Amino acid sequence: MGSKTPDEYRRGPDESSASTPIAAANPPKTAAASGLVHGTLEGQDDDDGDDDKSGADLKSNGQPNNGKPPYINTCKKLTPRGKKKKRKSNKKKKKKKAQRGQQTTPPRVPLANLFPDQRYPEGQVVEYANNSDHNLQRTTGEEIRHLSVVNNMDDEFLNDYRKAAEVHRRVRRYVQTIAKPGVFMSQLAQEIEDGVRALTGHQGLETGDALKAGMGFPTGLCLNNVAAHWTPNPGAKEVILQYDDVLKVDFGVHVNGRIVDSAFTLAANPVYDNLLAAVKAATNTGLKEAGPDARISHISAAIQETMESYEVTLNNKTIPIRAVRGLTGHNILRYKIHGDKQVPFVKTHTTQRMEEGDVFAIETFGTTGRAYLRDDMGLGVYGYGRNEHVSAAGLHLASAKSLLKTIDANFGTLVFSRRYLELVWVRNYHLGMRSLVSNGIVEEYGPLVDVPGSYVAQFEHVSTYGYSLGSEDSGRKYANAII
Repeated sequence: MGSKTPDEYRRGPDESSASTPIAAANPPKTAAASGLVHGTLEGQDDDDGDDDKSGADLKSNGQPNNGKPPYINTCKKLTPRGKKKKRKSNKKKKKKKAQRGQQTTPPRVPLANLFPDQRYPEGQVVEYANNSDHNLQRTTGEEIRHLSVVNNMDDEFLNDYRKAAEVHRRVRRYVQTIAKPGVFMSQLAQEIEDGVRALTGHQGLETGDALKAGMGFPTGLCLNNVAAHWTPNPGAKEVILQYDDVLKVDFGVHVNGRIVDSAFTLAANPVYDNLLAAVKAATNTGLKEAGPDARISHISAAIQETMESYEVTLNNKTIPIRAVRGLTGHNILRYKIHGDKQVPFVKTHTTQRMEEGDVFAIETFGTTGRAYLRDDMGLGVYGYGRNEHVSAAGLHLASAKSLLKTIDANFGTLVFSRRYLELVWVRNYHLGMRSLVSNGIVEEYGPLVDVPGSYVAQFEHVSTYGYSLGSEDSGRKYANAII
């Protein structure tokens, strides 16, 4: 989920989105399109399955009977030539049942049942690119200042993140198999959210259950020039995925408030291959350059240089790919998807550094448009978030007070959507919500769009920055755990 940059980085062009069919004119995907550091980008796994086909040919042994007509068997139909007719198989395909220790399709078995010992798979570990000798032994005041943060990276911390990452990985693999032209966006969102709640073992129906584990923020399903923050709302007009659409899928999973935020882009038409390749490569660059003590300004410059080295051909016109302004990568705090640090996709001047113990969502957005985004509330509300720094003491409307109590009990500071409110049986909440928003107690988020006719792609992954202990002589070896 992208974090909005400060106002000085944002400019707004005109309207919302429109799309026209595109003639496929691009070269094949580049190698950069294939992955996250090595091979495929985490979350871009392709799970191919072969369907078993069964059938049998029934053969007859009809023999000539001294010139007589063949014997007619009343139990088995024969052709005039004495051969049996092939029977059509009436066997219906059975849904795959999960064997013990295996996941179903779609994924609905809670991870706690698949991992009884509660030890979840480790993510990919990438050595910090700038891991020079002077960083192997750190005795500075900066390390002492952040020692408390590092101490929080205990077994529970890492296990919660690994569980959330495993849930996200299994759900997104399934989603990539069903996100095809013709699917309804509401159906896609429901499949994602049902899968996350089933695998975490928390359906979010009881008060406070969604705070234990479940969705980290509303499912983002953005098409074409809509860059971020669009989700299907109850009662809204259905949106159907088309062949020429560029779809960005962005959803989060949390376990005990530890949020994994990951996103990917899908396009059925290969004409967009270079656009997707550029953004994947830029995200990979950000992951490689990130790490303890890494300067955010350096990471941003590297991301922009990688992304803007690509171009894409649409309708026989070559278009440079631009890094988006107005959105950034960000650090993640417990129960808060956006922390206080940002990683822009363009070169910036900042003294901020990444620090040991940080959890960052490294994400990038690339566009064929102007690269300056604006809010478009006409497309609907994406979600709401509780502003914990604003007091509710001056709130007078009874419906607003009741709604705030429900929000605090079920979501806390997690961002939520209208679908999530209705899941806990909240009805007729619009007047109360307007009061909460106007008083600044709840913040409202709307879609962010580029110019009509443009196409935006996004890739994102979460990484923790810590160290793995080496031998006594080697000291600390820093690594990024991509989860």
